[in-house]
Amino acid sequence: MRALLHIAARSAWNRRGTLALVVLSIALATALLLGLERLRTDIRSSFSQAVSGTDLVVGARTGPVQLMLYAVFRVGGATNNISMDSVRAIAAHRAVAWTVPISLGDSHRGHPVLGSTAAYFERFLYGDRQPLVMASGRAFAGTLDGLYEAVLGAEVAQALGYTPGRRITLAHGLATAPGDLGAAHGDKPFTVVGILAPTGTPVDRTVHVSLQAVEALHLDWAGGAPLPAAAGLKIAPEFARKFDLEPKQVTAALVGLKSRAAVFNVQRFVNDYEAEPLLAVLPGVALDELWAAVGLGEKALLAISGLVALVSLASLVAVVLAGLNERRRELAVLRAVGAGPRHVLALLAAEGALVTLCGALLGVLAAAGAVLGAGPWVQQRFGITLAASAPTAEQWGLLAAVVLAGMLASLVPGWRAYRLSLADGLSPRT
Repeated sequence: MRALLHIAARSAWNRRGTLALVVLSIALATALLLGLERLRTDIRSSFSQAVSGTDLVVGARTGPVQLMLYAVFRVGGATNNISMDSVRAIAAHRAVAWTVPISLGDSHRGHPVLGSTAAYFERFLYGDRQPLVMASGRAFAGTLDGLYEAVLGAEVAQALGYTPGRRITLAHGLATAPGDLGAAHGDKPFTVVGILAPTGTPVDRTVHVSLQAVEALHLDWAGGAPLPAAAGLKIAPEFARKFDLEPKQVTAALVGLKSRAAVFNVQRFVNDYEAEPLLAVLPGVALDELWAAVGLGEKALLAISGLVALVSLASLVAVVLAGLNERRRELAVLRAVGAGPRHVLALLAAEGALVTLCGALLGVLAAAGAVLGAGPWVQQRFGITLAASAPTAEQWGLLAAVVLAGMLASLVPGWRAYRLSLADGLSPRT
């Protein structure tokens, strides 16, 4: 068997120019398959680890997926706000341990601004119930004295080069581009007091301020537009503290329960709340609905990648079959020196297996290189952490499927050579 493999390797090397193109096509198909599977796995991991330890997410009545997208992932916008009276009523429920209201709608150079309380940094967990940690500085005080304090996510600080002590201004609404300032709240600058450690979640792309700061920013705004300064309606930042800055409305609220057993009871209480239409969703259930919605697209991408792999393997069969007619005398000589038909079949099958294996290994390296090279850009642009780790069970399965399919495909020219007789090989028909 070793001699047969040696002959197969030498034969393939003699035709390396043609087979190199086949190896390249198989490598690209393998890299595409493994890359899409890695991207799919890491996207799911990033989404599932975005929030942990939160039993319910409460917002205005809308779809569960939409509520999760804007409240947790900062994608899209809320159809309506909810009143703080409703949040207090939920917090007063006997099964509720804590609530953290959040307010969205402003931005800073393309990054969303989240208003919340100081409890946000204590209650919000991600991943395997990991707490938020300060890489430098501290959390905002959440008091009137520390009204204009901001805490940055790791990605915001890295992308914009900010450090604690930096003065920044926020923009009204969600700016669409990193350099777009939008309608700026330039009259009320903030001071960066802390930078969070990387989490691999939307927290990294968020600027955090207090709920009172959000109210202060909009004291002299009405209907989504600033009041004219000429009319003397502008409020200086130092005078904003004299107003009642307790929020009347927020975008959503994160809710933690004393016992997970009460989750459906509290969810029913929120959904049946009479004062205003509310919706409470379980983060895990909403994410399952999201994956069900995008599952068809995932399967379509994998199917396209599979077709690319099949085309590459078909090219392997075509190349070997095309060269088989030229090798009939070579194979006949092998038969003449004692090789049986099964040896010829095994020889061509071994050649195909070697070519497929080389292409698959090159594809694995290409996929790993793409993850290492594009990982930082994907993290910065989309907030998705691509893990440069060992292949998952699904990826091993795809790799094994490619190699097995290549071995099976190589049996086609092998079977053709198996049927060539010794006389046909020595005296080929023209």
